[in-house]
Amino acid sequence: MIGMAAIASAGAPPAARATLLVILAFLVGSLPFGLMIGRLVRGIDVRQHGSGNLGATNVLRTLGRGWGALTLLLDIGKGFLAVAWLPGCLGLGSVASGSPWPAVAAVAAVAGHVLTPFAGFRGGKGVATLLGAFLALAPLPALIGVLGFGITVAVSGFVSLGSLTLALLMPLATILWGPPAPLHECAVVAGALLAVLIAVRHRANLSRIAAGTESRVRGRKK
Repeated sequence: MIGMAAIASAGAPPAARATLLVILAFLVGSLPFGLMIGRLVRGIDVRQHGSGNLGATNVLRTLGRGWGALTLLLDIGKGFLAVAWLPGCLGLGSVASGSPWPAVAAVAAVAGHVLTPFAGFRGGKGVATLLGAFLALAPLPALIGVLGFGITVAVSGFVSLGSLTLALLMPLATILWGPPAPLHECAVVAGALLAVLIAVRHRANLSRIAAGTESRVRGRKK
């Protein structure tokens, strides 16, 4: 934090600070908490179990609810941190000021989770990190997304469908209840881009749902 503040106060060019923001947000998002927890708790790579993903849902199925919940909170936290803290520390403005840079940090953090260099570029699907980023960027749309997730999972039993609902609802809700301009437009675009990314990451889940082989949250298949 001191180093970043020194860069900002030293009058580094905006382009240099913006580049540093993207790199740092990507690295924060890259922290593979699911992988680290699996190795620390049971000495395993969670990607070799269950769905092969290192996100909270697979950690829950592989290690239990407590560790899954911890992974979820950590993945949400890194998205929130990247958006709420990094841009301001680099002198690039904040959500409250309407600076567009928190939206850039959101995209970089989710991309870091999906393509983490700390796990051979085989990351998670980005949903929890997206939620954390939007809790900082546009809190009401984030909560609407969570509500949509809960309703979808309760009705269908599929976490993957709930995740897609969350990802799609947030940019739509941000159109109506987003942060101040010019961040508002950037947040909508960032949300739309990340919704597309998360939809792509769930292609295999959608194929399994169509084939009737996707696992439901209630522990059965149909």
